Amino acid sequence: MSSSDPDSISAASVASVSKTYRQGSRSVDALRNVSLDVPRGRFVAVMGASGSGKSTLLHLMSGLTRPSSGEVQVDGQSIASLSDQQLTCFRRSRIGLVFQAFNLVPSLSARDNILFPLYAAGRSLESEGVLKELAEQLGIADRLHHLPDALSGGEQQRVAIARSLITNPAIVFADEPTGSLDSATGESICRLLRTLCDQQKRTIVMVTHEPSVAIWADSVVVLKDGAIVDQFPTQICGDAQSLAAKYQEIVTGVAAKLAETAG
Repeated sequence: MSSSDPDSISAASVASVSKTYRQGSRSVDALRNVSLDVPRGRFVAVMGASGSGKSTLLHLMSGLTRPSSGEVQVDGQSIASLSDQQLTCFRRSRIGLVFQAFNLVPSLSARDNILFPLYAAGRSLESEGVLKELAEQLGIADRLHHLPDALSGGEQQRVAIARSLITNPAIVFADEPTGSLDSATGESICRLLRTLCDQQKRTIVMVTHEPSVAIWADSVVVLKDGAIVDQFPTQICGDAQSLAAKYQEIVTGVAAKLAETAG
């Protein structure tokens, strides 16, 4: 396959990326020399404890923040060098975002929330067919004229997912998408993301700390203290309990090596 073939280009990648924040007189390394490649049409879960850098990695890959060093590419485009305006336009058209808190505009209907990314670009009128198809696929076709406070948590997250897909992005980034939902509703959202990947070949990168959520992905990337310490396919884990054991084995092993080195 030639390098000019669009399918040969990764949906997203980071190369030797670091991110340092200032806290008063201190420097905090949120990410340290991280490299990761996300193939098209794959569902990748990023796991790690609080403070491990998983949300920072997602924010860098989605263009919400810029790296201190290293390169970030999405759909073949280096985004770290884009101006703020260029990055905003690129993110609006090629990147889909789903957050734990839904981030719906309370005064807008579900329909207008879904179309919101297109209004600024003047493309909403061409999207009615896409909107109808998305709403049917996500099971919210009869909820489009409701305001967010008239929707259940699961319905609000489905609206948020539809909003992330309305521009047909190259990749969808989801930050703890089930964190505000009960277990049954969270499972339905995981199944929906899995279906989007399987049937529509959507590329999804999802941050989570829950093995029961990560098991729905194709592979798991484990972060600890701002660095990737391991990656593994979920198919080696029969269920969420096995994945949890695998994850614990990895982080415990890393901690033991660090203690041995320090000693």
